Amino acid sequence: MKTTSIHGMWSSRLAFILAATGSAVGLGNIWRFPYITSENGGGAFVLIYLLCILIVGLPVMFSEIVIGRRGRMSPINSLKELSDDVGASRAWTGIGWMGIVAGFLVLSFYSVVAGWTLHYGFLYLKQLFGAAPITDPGATFNSLLAAPGELTFWHAIFMMMTLGVVAFGVERGLERAVSILMPVLLGLLLILLGFGMSTGHFTEAVGFLFKPDWSQVSGGMIVTAMGQAFFTLSLGMCAIMTYGAYLPAGVSIPRVGITVAAADTAVALIAGLAIFPIVISYGIDPAGGGAGLIFTSLPLAFNEMPFGILYGMMFFLLLSVAAWTSSISLLEPATAYLVERTNMGRKAAAMIVGALAWLAGMASVFSFNVWSHVSIGGRDIMSAIEHAANNIMMPLGGMLIAVFAGWVLSNKVTHEELDKKMPDWAFNAWLWLVRVVTPALILVVLASLMGLI
Repeated sequence: MKTTSIHGMWSSRLAFILAATGSAVGLGNIWRFPYITSENGGGAFVLIYLLCILIVGLPVMFSEIVIGRRGRMSPINSLKELSDDVGASRAWTGIGWMGIVAGFLVLSFYSVVAGWTLHYGFLYLKQLFGAAPITDPGATFNSLLAAPGELTFWHAIFMMMTLGVVAFGVERGLERAVSILMPVLLGLLLILLGFGMSTGHFTEAVGFLFKPDWSQVSGGMIVTAMGQAFFTLSLGMCAIMTYGAYLPAGVSIPRVGITVAAADTAVALIAGLAIFPIVISYGIDPAGGGAGLIFTSLPLAFNEMPFGILYGMMFFLLLSVAAWTSSISLLEPATAYLVERTNMGRKAAAMIVGALAWLAGMASVFSFNVWSHVSIGGRDIMSAIEHAANNIMMPLGGMLIAVFAGWVLSNKVTHEELDKKMPDWAFNAWLWLVRVVTPALILVVLASLMGLI
């Protein structure tokens, strides 16, 4: 059993928690989770979501970390070595390949969307120095999407930010970045939460998010909660598996996994409590979720509120930081594999993978303008890439990871890696989940997302 990775190690349990939480916390946490919570029964949805975290999200997360820490290499090589150790087929390495490809595809379009947040942050920075306010947010957003040059520029800036962190390795790059960015993200969230509490509509926002509406509980809502629990923890792309390879021996995987899940959920809920008071105060329709609200509705509120320009700049900085902490975890698995496969330096590997992801992202850039007429399965190019990665590859990868950990690895190995002091009843409960319950529920999510049920 290896005790260290050639790529470096997290210096502490806290470093891993910050990194894994940064991977899990992304653009979807800042708006999507509060939005779907309010649309699916508020507190009822939150309770079902937390249950899904317990029976779907955490078992897969534990499995990814177990595989990563036991193998101490990139996902492909960790799965290859662990398969050889137990005499299983090397076909299991396909999980690693699929995870890396899924992460690469997500990074390609995620960088484009993150570029939008950088662009808007820059617009508000210019307003601090006297530039004209955004008076027609819809036109501003549409003009950005129609400008491939502008999109390409911000896409390139964000990708350089990402590979700049990964190029410096685990300790000097990933750990140093998350140790700065995660406190910044939390600080920005708390500042924005404080402003939301001062609007006079905070109580309404709390009710909007947490008042249970049990009449909305349905099979579709439960599937939505399961899907959110799975995707919000950044599972199925082998990012958490890669981070697990750098986790020191002796650290309890259940403890750090539960902490990461709790932090990820807390960020999402705090974001909702920061944003919805503003939404309610200025009469904005909460149903205008996603980009429709962030880029075309909230700027109108920023124009009217006290210190709105500063608030707007901080809000888009928050989005950029959340995207940044996620993107470095998407670039790391492919970079680690390239280093192992070719023995090239980390900086060169990160630049190659980052450049390829940037190039692949140009398809998403052009999907809004010069290639807007192109349709793949009834979707534009970026939506088609997102569907393939998020709705097919990630849940399928997560299901196979659970099966590998539960059925292929020996109970002795998984118990040892999870926590030697873990009570037998807790280990047996995890084993039952990853062998039967979690794969079955992920199959339900997959079938639903593919329109089969």
